[in-house]
Amino acid sequence: MAAWFARRRGVPDGHPDGVLPTIGSKELVAWLPTLLGAGAADVVAFPAVAYPTYDVGARLAGASPQPMHSFTNAGPMPTVTRKTTPKLLWVNSPSNPTGQVLGHEHLAKVVRWARQHGVIVASDECYAELDWRDGKAWTSSGLPTPGAVPSILDPRVCGGSHEGLLAVYSLSKQSSMAGYRAAFVAGDPALVSRLLEIRKHAGMMVPWPVQQAMLAALTDDTHVADQRVRYGIRREHLRSALEDAGYRIEHSDAGLYLWGTRASAEDAGADSRCWSMVAEMADLGILVAPGSFYGAAGAGHVRLALTATDERVDAAVQRLAYRGQGG
Repeated sequence: MAAWFARRRGVPDGHPDGVLPTIGSKELVAWLPTLLGAGAADVVAFPAVAYPTYDVGARLAGASPQPMHSFTNAGPMPTVTRKTTPKLLWVNSPSNPTGQVLGHEHLAKVVRWARQHGVIVASDECYAELDWRDGKAWTSSGLPTPGAVPSILDPRVCGGSHEGLLAVYSLSKQSSMAGYRAAFVAGDPALVSRLLEIRKHAGMMVPWPVQQAMLAALTDDTHVADQRVRYGIRREHLRSALEDAGYRIEHSDAGLYLWGTRASAEDAGADSRCWSMVAEMADLGILVAPGSFYGAAGAGHVRLALTATDERVDAAVQRLAYRGQGG
């Protein structure tokens, strides 16, 4: 795992004591606040448009979930009080559902702010190998340049110290291993050691055959490049069909989803626009996720996944084309 971080994520200073396999990433996201000792007096912060399990994890710990809107500024909550400073701050880049990627400078500001206020930062980086941004250099293997999507553990972000930082990664996306429940967390060895001690008493050990499968996936880049080709073709076809049918794709720079809305904002309310798009897609036999599932700030959008088969994606493209032609 440490060698993979060095080879693929631009993190040359990882240490085996600072990595730990987990039973999928959702399990870790859900239980991390509890494992870190968060409770009723604590706040767990996360992006305003985000994977719902960040919120659920805070509630499981009895802490207060806090969606944050200011990740595009110098760092979250520039004016803080003892009462509102979070114990744990989640960062998600590339984002689920929006596909937005945070740059080195942005993440470095978040790290500096967190260290000034004694906040642990957990960075969910599960879609890092699925970078679609134009103008990026690609290696001969067809993979993104190492570190093109910054990790919170990148020396350019953390200044060479992993103190107070955790990075979460999953093989569900890059290697289609969702059924294996194969993921890992890396970062501050002191935090990872604490997680190890608690998790083994709670029975959260990854089975040895799954660890061997993880080893095989992490040491082979070819299958990841092949997956990128499949997803890239689906993405290109589906995006073009959506835009031709009158939708606008926002962000969607990386990951397995397209974040869409209407090309014109003529509807009265964002939430009604969200659900009317869900209904429109359903009429075409296309299943999408309403943006409001990812927080109130996601209303007005829908999330479309690239994980269906080629045949099903092609069928969706044909149906969207029919709608775009007035059918």
